[in-house]
Amino acid sequence: MNPIAETAGRLLDDHQEFVLATIISRHGSTPRTAGTRMIVCRDGRTVGTIGGGLLEARVVQKADDVLSSKHPLMVRFDMTHSELSAMDMICGGRLEVLLEFVDPESPAASVFKCRRNLERTPTEPCLSLTVLHMAGETVDGIDHCVISNQGAICGDLSLPPVTVEKLIREHSGATFLSAITLGESVILIDPVLPAETVFILGAGHVAQPTAQLATMAGFRVQVVDDRSAFANADRFPDAEKIRVIADFGAALKGITIDRNAFIVIVTRGHLHDQTVLMQALRTEAAYIGMIGSRSKRDHIFKALLEQGFTEADLKRVHSPIGLEIGAETPAEIALSIVAELVKVRAEGRRP
Repeated sequence: MNPIAETAGRLLDDHQEFVLATIISRHGSTPRTAGTRMIVCRDGRTVGTIGGGLLEARVVQKADDVLSSKHPLMVRFDMTHSELSAMDMICGGRLEVLLEFVDPESPAASVFKCRRNLERTPTEPCLSLTVLHMAGETVDGIDHCVISNQGAICGDLSLPPVTVEKLIREHSGATFLSAITLGESVILIDPVLPAETVFILGAGHVAQPTAQLATMAGFRVQVVDDRSAFANADRFPDAEKIRVIADFGAALKGITIDRNAFIVIVTRGHLHDQTVLMQALRTEAAYIGMIGSRSKRDHIFKALLEQGFTEADLKRVHSPIGLEIGAETPAEIALSIVAELVKVRAEGRRP
């Protein structure tokens, strides 16, 4: 799940104020990309990071001012060579960071909750629009809205219908935040992306740390196994769903596997892996990975070719699974797997 959306929703449910810091533009080399967010609470707690170091410390300091004034603030950082030593950073780019006061009683609160709910249970592509009403260099006011191809879902949007239609048409399918200037306003266009789901087939010793790390990396996790003694909430407390099946012959039956699905095959045997892989290859999953040695992989691939699968099918499979980092222990193998998941996810979202 998106930790920022989840935390924002939880704070608003609890009627707590906070500051949302968003990188809205960057130029040159900077620690994080546009769209990166961080929450700063009244008690000083932070969720997320926009780059760390003194840059982030300055943003947190400015957030205190926003919490006091309850007015938004645009902060610009020019990390030129003359400032690098003072900021203890070696990037050298420029950033614009929006600091927004979020009031649980404001109309914006319902939009933030709406976005959280859409990311939990996505239905159709949506865009989150933030309209910054500018008075020179100062943010004079902010409107929020979530829209789909059919129009507004929640929030207020003081834009002509023809402009909204143009935004939908030009930014449908976007995977990253962009900003455009329209008259005296700046519009932040942010796609509402559902969290990718990792389906872990097998609930053994590698599956446990894989589930934990995948959750920490922002994936939703479901675990599937035919043994209730292994597939249970005690062993997988972070899993969104745990499925105990009769056998692996129907491991993916009843599960929607789309382009936001990542399939990790780590069952307890070659035959189970092959059975699951056959099912996985008939889906649109963005990622299919299977644990095992190259000789095991080649043996299974040979069997699948004999059953009618093609070389193109087999090229979709990441096996041996994970990035090559010399992993040996279950935790190390899990780290290599999740690193590969993150890599594939980033490639899919790349501008």
